[in-house]
Amino acid sequence: MSPTLRVGVVGVGLMGADHAHRLAARIAGASLAAVADPDVERAADLAEELGGVTVHADPLDLVAADDVDAVLLASPGAVHEEQLLACIGRGLPVLCEKPLTMDSASSLRVIEAERAGGRPLVQVGFMRRFDPEYAHLKAVLDSGRMGRTLLLHQTHRNLSVPNPAFRSEMIVRDSLVHEVDCARWLLGEEIVSIQVLGPRPTRHALAGVLDPQVAIFQMASGAVVTNEVFVNSRTGYEVRVEAVGEDGSAVIGRPSSGVYTTSSDPDGGAGAWGGPIDPDYRVRFERAYDLEVQAWVDACRRGERVGPTSWDGYASTVVCTAGMESLTSGRAVDVDLVAG
Repeated sequence: MSPTLRVGVVGVGLMGADHAHRLAARIAGASLAAVADPDVERAADLAEELGGVTVHADPLDLVAADDVDAVLLASPGAVHEEQLLACIGRGLPVLCEKPLTMDSASSLRVIEAERAGGRPLVQVGFMRRFDPEYAHLKAVLDSGRMGRTLLLHQTHRNLSVPNPAFRSEMIVRDSLVHEVDCARWLLGEEIVSIQVLGPRPTRHALAGVLDPQVAIFQMASGAVVTNEVFVNSRTGYEVRVEAVGEDGSAVIGRPSSGVYTTSSDPDGGAGAWGGPIDPDYRVRFERAYDLEVQAWVDACRRGERVGPTSWDGYASTVVCTAGMESLTSGRAVDVDLVAG
């Protein structure tokens, strides 16, 4: 491995392009070496903007390239298995945006390949673990000063999702997946059942889409986690958590002052609370993404891995699959993980 980690980015849509700029300008010890995307024109435009970057139409060509030491996958989840297995086969560290894969069987194949290779290579992109507020909350819960955590309330709202392909089940698989990982990580235990409920949809929802949704997790310890996911809130990007313990509570993700309201601006703008509401995840979690990628690069250069593992990706996929089943039936569904 070169003294500077040469990173290839697969997938240069919204998230991948954001990571490419991050690697090119803000991450120490790394350089952006290559990008790959089936939309070669888009990839070429990004490469020209950032300079000195090789362009590949086929992601597997990027994985096989001699000038790539590590790979950041920001491609669609449906192609992750093939790309992850190629990275593992070459012994390349990989930071894979969620989901790890689209189903439990393929996630297990990734885990098995990684174990057969003899060393951990996969980090999953659950960036909230690196957010300073989330890290602080985790430290508070782990300290025991609030006693046992009895309840966790998680809220996840997007301004809008104009994509007509974003259906009800994708709210579970692509949005709620973050709450799944946060519940497992913050409480340090597995989710044993999930129930997903759909109240009356907002008038802003696409036809046939249940939005918002409420999910209830039963944790292994008996703790209960409630989750609201609302992808067309029309107010802005809001993510917050309240933990309720035997001897206290803690809240993150709320503004520090002012009267808090997210009613729409009468002039047609986004919601306001006496200050701005973040427009999207790239603004709210910009620092978390920077810290995540920097920690990944530093670990790669040491020959180590940090952050969420392939097992975390597998567990989240299993919970979300059970959640999609619950979305259809309205009943709680047990989460069945293989023995770790």
